[in-house]
Amino acid sequence: MRLTYVFNALGLILRCIALVILLPAAVALYYHDYSSLLPFLCASIVSLILSFLIRKKSDTFESLNDIKKTEALAIVTAAWVLFAFIAAIPYLFYGFGFLDALFEAVSGITTTGATILTHYNYPKTMFFWRSMSQWLGGMGIIVLFIAILPQFAVAGRQMFFAETPGPTEDKITPRIKHTAIAMWTIYVLLTFIEIIFLKIAGMPVFDSVCNSFSTLSGGGFSPNAQSIAGYNSVIIKWIITVFMFFAAMNFSLIYKVWSSKKLSVLLKDDEFKFYTGIVIGFTIFIAICLYFSNGYSVFNSITDSCFQVLSIICTSGAASVDFAKWTLDAKLFLFLLMFVGGCAGSASGGLKMVRLLFIFKYLRIQIARILHPNAVYPIKINNMVVPVEVSAQMIAFIIFYYALFAVSAFLMSLIEMNEVIGVTGSIATIGNIGPGFGSVIGPMGSFASLHPASKVIGIVNMLVGRLELIPFLAMLHPDFWRLK
Repeated sequence: MRLTYVFNALGLILRCIALVILLPAAVALYYHDYSSLLPFLCASIVSLILSFLIRKKSDTFESLNDIKKTEALAIVTAAWVLFAFIAAIPYLFYGFGFLDALFEAVSGITTTGATILTHYNYPKTMFFWRSMSQWLGGMGIIVLFIAILPQFAVAGRQMFFAETPGPTEDKITPRIKHTAIAMWTIYVLLTFIEIIFLKIAGMPVFDSVCNSFSTLSGGGFSPNAQSIAGYNSVIIKWIITVFMFFAAMNFSLIYKVWSSKKLSVLLKDDEFKFYTGIVIGFTIFIAICLYFSNGYSVFNSITDSCFQVLSIICTSGAASVDFAKWTLDAKLFLFLLMFVGGCAGSASGGLKMVRLLFIFKYLRIQIARILHPNAVYPIKINNMVVPVEVSAQMIAFIIFYYALFAVSAFLMSLIEMNEVIGVTGSIATIGNIGPGFGSVIGPMGSFASLHPASKVIGIVNMLVGRLELIPFLAMLHPDFWRLK
C-alpha cells in the first residue's frame, strides 16, 4: 500500500468536505441564526487544514489512476473516519460532550438514526445538519466525489466498490463516473419529489426538507421530537412510507426502469420480488397482531404496520407510532426484520435482501443434495449463476456479520446489565437501523444514558455496518499493512 496515494486522495476528499460542511452555514444565515455560523466555519477550516497537512505536494492527482484495491479500501475507511470526526465538531458548539458529539455524527453519516438527544431545544441549523449528514452518507460521500471530481474518473472504480460493497459489481453505465452521476441523479430527484409531496400534505418547508433527506437516505433523523408520529397526519405517514420503499430499492434497478421506461424490469428482478414479498408478508402479519392484540382499527393497523415494516427494512428508524408499546407478537416480527435490510445498491443498511435470498436458495439446494448427492445444482439469481467465489464471499460475510452481532450484543448486555438494550442496540447499530426496543433506546428514547463503553461499541458497529465489514476485514490481513 502506497501511503502517498492514500494521503493525496484523502487530501482531495477533505477539501470537498470542507466545502460541503459550509452548507448549514447558509441555512444559519437564512434563519438569522448567526450563532450557528461558527460551528460549521470551524469544522470547514479544520477539514481544509487537514487536507493540506496530509497531501504530498510533490505528487499530482494523476498518480491516483493506478490505485490498488488495498489503497482504495484504506482511502474509503480513512475518509469515513475523518468525516465522522469533522462532522462531530459542530455538535461540540451546541453543548454536546465529545463522545456524544461523535456518536451523533457517526449515527448521521452512517444513516443509522440512533440519537443521544434528550430534548429538541436546538436551532434549526443543527437539525438541518443532522438530516443533511444522513443524506450525504446515504448514497455515499465517495460516490458523490466520484461523480463531481475529474481526478477520480479512473481511480473512482476501486473506491466506488470499496464504499458500496455487495455480492456483485452492479455497474449501470460503462464508466463508473457516469454510474455515480446516475445514482446521485435518481437520489436527488426522489428527494426533491418527496419534499414537494410533504409540503402539499401540510408539513412545514423546513421539516419537509429535513424529513426527505432522512427518508431517502434511510436515516430517520427528524426535527420533530416524536418523529413522524409528531405530525399527526395519515397522509404524511403514507407519503414517507412510499419513499421509504424507494429508499430500500436498488438504485441501479430504479435507473434501469427510468431509462427503459418499462415497469416489467421490476418483475424480472429476483431481489425486488423477494423484497416486495417480505414487505407485504410482514405488513400483513404485524397488521393482524395490531388489530387483534393492540386494539387498532383495520386502517390504522395497515398504516402503522406498513410504515414500521419499511422503516426497519430501509433502516431509517423513523416512527409513526411508539412501537415499544406494541405487544410481544408484533415486536417479534419487527425484531426479525432487523436482520434483513434493504436491497443491494440501496441507501439502506443491514444484511441486504440479495444475501438473504442467496441463503434461502443455498439451503434449498443443500436439502436437495441429501436426496440427490451427485446432482449439480447451481445457485441462480436473475437467471445468472452465482460464481463459487461470490458464494463463498457471501457466506463469509454473513458469518462475520452475525459474529460481530453476537460479540457486541454480549458486551453491551454485560455493560448495561440489560439484555434488551444489548441485543436490540447491537443489531440496531450494526444494521444502521437506529432505535432498538424498550423505553431507553426505543423509537421515542435516546442512547444518551448508555455507558460510554456501550456508545463506543455503537460507534464502531455503525461504521463497520455502513461499510459492510469489507474494509475492516481486509485490515485483519497482514498484507494490508505492507507500506511503501
